[in-house]
Order: sequence, then structure tokens, then C-alpha cells
Amino acid sequence: MSFIQFDSKIYVAGHRGMVGSAIVRRLKQQGFENLVLRSRAELDLLDQKAVQDFFKEEQLDCVILAAARVGGILANATYPADFIYSNLTVQNNVIHEAWRSGIHNLVFLGSSCIYPKFAPQPMKEEYLLSGDLEPTNEPYAIAKIAGIKMCEAYNRQYGTDYFAVMPTNLYGPGDNYELQNSHVLPALIRKMHEAKSAIQNEVVLWGTGGARREFLHCDDLAAAVVFLLALERDTLFSSFPLQGAPLINIGYGKDITILELANEIRSIIDFSGEITWDETKPDGTPQKLLDISRVSQLGWQPTISLSDGIQETYLKYLTEKGR
Repeated sequence: MSFIQFDSKIYVAGHRGMVGSAIVRRLKQQGFENLVLRSRAELDLLDQKAVQDFFKEEQLDCVILAAARVGGILANATYPADFIYSNLTVQNNVIHEAWRSGIHNLVFLGSSCIYPKFAPQPMKEEYLLSGDLEPTNEPYAIAKIAGIKMCEAYNRQYGTDYFAVMPTNLYGPGDNYELQNSHVLPALIRKMHEAKSAIQNEVVLWGTGGARREFLHCDDLAAAVVFLLALERDTLFSSFPLQGAPLINIGYGKDITILELANEIRSIIDFSGEITWDETKPDGTPQKLLDISRVSQLGWQPTISLSDGIQETYLKYLTEKGR
């Protein structure tokens, strides 16, 4: 039997974020209507008692845990305690209370930063815990690793069917464009749009531009999550190594340098100024490319090209910001 049926009562935690909202859109497109959604004001996932009461009341069939505190290099460096505390607390509360309320089906969303800084490329799921993490986002990565291992531990001890998906760098509608805590792609869109609007002749970017990154549209990730939940349990779990973490990478399958990304965004926005690199700032991990052979063998592939995805995202940015 698959993880979800059309009448399944599905809770999407973090449904107002970029990832959660994309998953909700995909579920509805596929005909899943029995969705349980709560804003942060309605349910504080940091509050253990509130989470416990929520799960007791709702009697859910499946949980998609997309709620998380996320950010780029600057945000991770500035708020390391907030990143590790918030993410550990949310996932501990949700995963534990899901088990306590008898829910056997849960998917936990992590991040490709869980892999070692100098992991072989592309990064396979089995590279988890095989080396040192990137220092600039280590607290966040440790929290996400704990979530993966928590799913594995509950499966082993309690017989649940919890698994984790590790997406690469994501972008798309509903992204965060605040320069203090955004990821690289939305930050570049905002910087170049504002520079163009102000008729500036230069944009200064962090690092050397040489770091390589992989980017996946959030709608492709959402399609992958729903695809995996629609699989037979035995089909999905047979893809995990014996006694290994129930972990599966979701990526685009190709990466580019930050310099190439900046030039692509400059072309789409039609910014005619120069790009200058502040090499006193960190590049982060030299390369982060996921090996997606496991999910590919199960039958899923991304469908949105990076160029098309950036163009759509920029148009959404203009609409959302009223520009």
C-alpha cells in the first residue's frame, strides 16, 4: 500500500513557506483535498504541548514536515543558536507526537548541507556522516542530520514508515528575498533588480564566484515528494540500504558556478552593470551536487529548466513586490 490515498488526512507543516506551499499546490493538483494546514499563529511548533494537543485532536494519516528555519551563509553565521534550537525543537515535537498519535507515514525535508564539506561529487546518500561539515552552516546541518536519524530510529524501534528527502538548493514562488537571511539565487535576483532600477553600474557579490551549486525549482521538489508518497512502501524502502538511514536525494542533476548563475540572472533581468566579487567573504562549500540516481531509478526526474525557472521566479517576484 502507498503512503497516501486520495482520502488520507495529510498535515503539511510549514505550508506558508516556499516548499510547503509548493507541496500543497501539488497535492491539490493531484486530487488530494483532505489537507490540514495551520499557520504559525494557529500552531506554534516550538510549543510541545500545543503540538501534542494538535495531533490528539486531528487524527492524521500522514505528516509532511516542511517547517524549518532556513537561510543563507550570512543568516547561518549570525544566528547559529537559533538555527540549531528552532530546527531541533520543531522536528522533535512533530516526529515524536506523530508517533505518539499512531501515525505511521511521515516525510521529513532536510537539506543537501547535511553532507560533508569535501564529500565526493556528486554526493550519494551513503556519504552522510563520512566527514566534517561546512562550518558556516554546521548548526543547521546537525539539526537536519538529527531529523534523519530520528526517522531511522523510530522506524527501527516502533515500526513506523518515516523517511527523509534531501533537496538541493531550492528556488521559486514564495522565496525569501531579504538580503540578511536569503539564499543565493533570490538574493541575486533582488540585488540585480534593485541595481537596475537605481541605474547603478555595479553589483558587489560575495566570494569568488567559483563555488558550484545545483538549483531545483520548488515545484519540482513538490512533485518528487508527492511521487514518493504515492509509491508502494516496499518499493520505496527497498531502495534504502539495510540498516541505513531512510534518505533520498532530490536534485536537478547538474550544477553551475555562482558566476554562471549571476550572469544568467543578469541576462534575465537585463542588468547592464558590472559584477564585482568581494573575495574577503566566504564561498562556502566548494561544490554541492547531489547524486539523484536513487530517485531516478524509482521513476522521477525534474522537468523545469533553470533558465525557465528563474524567468518565472523573477516575474513572480515583480508581481509579489508590486514592481
